[in-house]
Amino acid sequence: MPADLAVIGLGHHGLPLAQAAVAAGIPTLGYKTGPEGGSLTPAELRRMHSAGFRPTTNPAELGRVRTAVICAPTPRGADGGLDLSQVEAAARTLAARLRPHTTVILESPVHPGTTEEFLRPLLEAGSGLRAGRDFHLAYSPSRVDPGNRDFGPVNTPKVIGGLTPACTESAAAFYGRLTDKVVRARGPREAETVQLLETNYRHVNIALVNEMAVLCHDLGVDLWDVIRCAETKPFGFQAFRPGPGVGGHGIPQDLTGHSGRTLRMVELAQQVNNHMPQYVIQRAATLLNEHGKSARAARVLLLGVTYKPDLADQQGSPAHEIALRLMELGASVSYHDPHVPAWRVLGRPVPRADSLYEAAADADLTILLQQHRTYDLQGLSVKAQLLLDTRGATPTGAAHRL
Repeated sequence: MPADLAVIGLGHHGLPLAQAAVAAGIPTLGYKTGPEGGSLTPAELRRMHSAGFRPTTNPAELGRVRTAVICAPTPRGADGGLDLSQVEAAARTLAARLRPHTTVILESPVHPGTTEEFLRPLLEAGSGLRAGRDFHLAYSPSRVDPGNRDFGPVNTPKVIGGLTPACTESAAAFYGRLTDKVVRARGPREAETVQLLETNYRHVNIALVNEMAVLCHDLGVDLWDVIRCAETKPFGFQAFRPGPGVGGHGIPQDLTGHSGRTLRMVELAQQVNNHMPQYVIQRAATLLNEHGKSARAARVLLLGVTYKPDLADQQGSPAHEIALRLMELGASVSYHDPHVPAWRVLGRPVPRADSLYEAAADADLTILLQQHRTYDLQGLSVKAQLLLDTRGATPTGAAHRL
């Protein structure tokens, strides 16, 4: 069966798009750009294959589709900026096969201006075609929230910004097959900046509540009760909750080194959020000392090492840094996570607890880093010698909260 769509990049952004496309009845090719991994289960992948998804390693097939969406990862590079090397490789591969009237859409997280200043020249030089005249070019920020049971591709609006009005309409026609609502931006730069704002909004607000967690602990105030009360306000407030750090695939961008401008609020938010693993270590060491124990040689059990509950994805999870810092203090670290059968920190395997309750009873300190649904937190609070809850998920008074 010929494919209508090629998804280039089968990671966190690409696989969910391909899944949504085949669910909408669109025959879809999947083309890898590098060593990628998504959050879909083997069962979900099998259903995709049976519904019309076909992975390929043959770049020639990219020239046979009507729409190509580049979802290549853009991790943080050595200079702190976004690494566009996989986007570049995807663009060069596509450009050599690009046919007239194809719609090309970029979904990878990028700085404003990337579609026009970086992607467009690559596609035009490699194809001999002109964007906006011979083929359509647009940007759409990816809005993937793995594990969210309330919002998926159908009821999450898609923002589209095309190089020309015709580019916007062509991209909108494609996304209109996947979602109930398409929002048209003025152009690619506006659409790219939507992604910038949405990602930074999350990080800044998490940083605020993380700072509040530290302050409230020092003041002896129950932050979790403060949040419970504050979120009853029907306007001007959205509840965020603190944690041991910020994981996930959305990298905060302060534009340093890109445009010569710095978003100071984002820069400060990164500093606050990056400090949270160390704050967890400080709280852990203090708890142990208060109970007559030292972090050195203490048995510490980490519960939940993924960045999000009920998923296996470990991208950016603060658990790695927390485990490393505990090891540097001389603690004996083990972990339990129903979604992670084996875990390594800096190449070293971390022992996995087979029996959760026995491990919690044996550990000098248990730290809840992620609240998977399978955890009986009331039962754990009874079994554990000491329990530090970094997510505020345990019943009030059942554990020491962040």
